[in-house]
Amino acid sequence: MKEIKTETLIIGAGPAGLSCAMELSKADKDFIVVEKDSMPGGLSKTYVFKEDDGSVFYTDNGPHRFFSKNKNLYDFIENLISEDWIKVKRQTRQYIDGVFYDYPVNAFQALRNIGFLGSIKMGADYFFAKIKYGLFKRPINTFQDYAYANFGKSLADFNIVNYTEKIWGIPSDQIHPDWAIQRIKGLNLLSVFMGAFRKILSIKNDGPKSLVEEFFYPSKGTGLIYETIVKKIESKGYTVYFETEPVKIDFLKNGEILVWLKNKKGEELKIICTNLVESIPITNFVKLIEPKPETEIIEAVSKLRHRNQVYLFVTLNKESITGDQWIYFPSKETSIARVSEMRNFSKFMSPEGKTSLFVEFFCFEGDSVWNSSKEELLEEVLRVMGGVFFDKKDIRETYVIRQKNVYPVYDMNYLTYLDKVKNYLNEYKNLFYIGRPGRFRYNNQDHSLEMGMLTAKSIIDSKKYDIESVGQEKEYYEEGKLFSKK
Repeated sequence: MKEIKTETLIIGAGPAGLSCAMELSKADKDFIVVEKDSMPGGLSKTYVFKEDDGSVFYTDNGPHRFFSKNKNLYDFIENLISEDWIKVKRQTRQYIDGVFYDYPVNAFQALRNIGFLGSIKMGADYFFAKIKYGLFKRPINTFQDYAYANFGKSLADFNIVNYTEKIWGIPSDQIHPDWAIQRIKGLNLLSVFMGAFRKILSIKNDGPKSLVEEFFYPSKGTGLIYETIVKKIESKGYTVYFETEPVKIDFLKNGEILVWLKNKKGEELKIICTNLVESIPITNFVKLIEPKPETEIIEAVSKLRHRNQVYLFVTLNKESITGDQWIYFPSKETSIARVSEMRNFSKFMSPEGKTSLFVEFFCFEGDSVWNSSKEELLEEVLRVMGGVFFDKKDIRETYVIRQKNVYPVYDMNYLTYLDKVKNYLNEYKNLFYIGRPGRFRYNNQDHSLEMGMLTAKSIIDSKKYDIESVGQEKEYYEEGKLFSKK
């Protein structure tokens, strides 16, 4: 068995792992990267489909756009891909009962579409919610509480609760309020009305423009960022092992870490390192550790669950379907959750005169959606979207992708179990667990990048910085600052 010694081993070539690698390379630090997949990017990878007639279609692993309150992150990416970093005007909507609604919700549009009686009910529910949660101080214990308190039951059920339950596959009164704090903090019926008024009156905000309106995007998919990082670090002599994963991790008494790796061919490799950076699912990582954690830790990590996804990518002989980057499907009458038209992110994502749709389904491993065939998924897409978005005759090809461990499930007890696991991992002073999978935290691409950069700084400075605080802003995650290019 081949044995290699390195200062830092990075497990996972996603945003967190590769931003760490990039910063370490700038400081000429010694490291190796290993990645289970055949391509970089993790949950932010970009797939390339080459069809028989020579047409090439690109799609991200879900809709990705870049927004952040940290200008250093914009500079980081612009320095990597320069002119391939383009500005896009955002358009996002919801499709409910055959009608399009703006997203985030436009109060006047929603009230107009649901009619007078529906509007009265929504207004009354909001009034009673203010009494219940405001005047009488009913505690916010669940996601459902948060949504009802800020929107009233009718509007929350119509616009927020149903889609959230589709994401997680559990009732909203079993979802931790942390999800609301991260995703809809600061949004309520009043802020929605104020936003609609500003739009009608064309009132401009003198501050940085919200990324609800515009965002930056790589011209050929978000995976371009991570492919570029790999090329840059490899050009400096660093090694990235693809289709390679850890099978055992031994924290030695002398402070070093021994990691056994195996590649797709079954070949084994042993790496001895001083620092270990891991950005794979924490639920998988803990099970690899030697000596084995105590039973309490194993039980705790077994209680942490992930939501998986199945994707159907449909290439089409149509120039355009809509002007939206993505459209939400909140209704529980369909298993479709969200659809992205990749050409609306960048014209380079599909050939001229053609477009594509990336259709997302949420599921647990082994359930009916996860086990659905390509034909069954397409049948559901045609049932819901056929004749409205496109016709069956427009379809060129369809492709199925299955992705595990996409969303960490924020059930009511997740923090109890997660804290036990994190307290255990924190005992290893030369271990850094980062990114959405590594920290079991739903965060955005920019937060994972920032975690990786901060981890590299910790290694370079021989001082552990506060990675836990990254992405903990108690504000609406859909907003940020749109910084100008250099």
